[in-house]
Amino acid sequence: MSYSVGQVAGFAGVTVRTLHHYDEIGLLVPGERTHSGHRRYGDADLDRLQQILFYRELGFPLEEVAVLLDDPDADPRAHLRRQHELLTARIEKLQKMAAAVEHAMEARKMGINLTPEERFEVFGDKDPDRYAEEAEQRWGGTEAYTESQRRAAGYTKEDWKRLQAEADDWSERYGALMAAGEPPAGEAAMNMAEEHRQHVCRWFFEVPYEMHRCFAEMYVSDERFKAYYDGMRPGLAEHLRGAILANADRHSA
Repeated sequence: MSYSVGQVAGFAGVTVRTLHHYDEIGLLVPGERTHSGHRRYGDADLDRLQQILFYRELGFPLEEVAVLLDDPDADPRAHLRRQHELLTARIEKLQKMAAAVEHAMEARKMGINLTPEERFEVFGDKDPDRYAEEAEQRWGGTEAYTESQRRAAGYTKEDWKRLQAEADDWSERYGALMAAGEPPAGEAAMNMAEEHRQHVCRWFFEVPYEMHRCFAEMYVSDERFKAYYDGMRPGLAEHLRGAILANADRHSA
């Protein structure tokens, strides 16, 4: 039994583009191809994809996943045991965070202010109130900030899930673009920069190209933004800056 790339993408909850990329870098090469060159995936391919997605969910970079899976001395059962241990530890951490969030929700409902210790149970070393206050101080008088607050106030849980899914898909594709060696000023990178701008326009506020240029500079000058983007892939903040500037130049020419 074999499956098309579209069927596998549906099974696994990934994009066809992701499967193409895995094939191109040799991480998941389908076991068969049709006479016309279309990819066909067998059961062994699906097993390997499951392993890849386990490790990706745990934060392993693609290069390390390839090394782990292609180790000739590795025992497939050892992979599963290791993943089970890592996932169990992550589940325990998430359960603690969920309990802390429930506590926070109940405290807010009752009008009780959380202590710093309680907030840090959820957010680690980041105080969400401090960043919210900073955002209001820096942009509170702008139309963009007002529009962002207005839109966000009306979003449902499903809206936020869709927003996050878009962001995750974009970051995965941008990382793949960098892995493929695409330059910041190349058409593919500029198109991704335009997607980035459109995402903010769609969900928060209108972003003219000159404003997007300012964002690009902030992504490398502000350590928090730089850490956020470089957390997707090392060097992504600087690469994205170049793509945003090139895209703005393209549209202002």
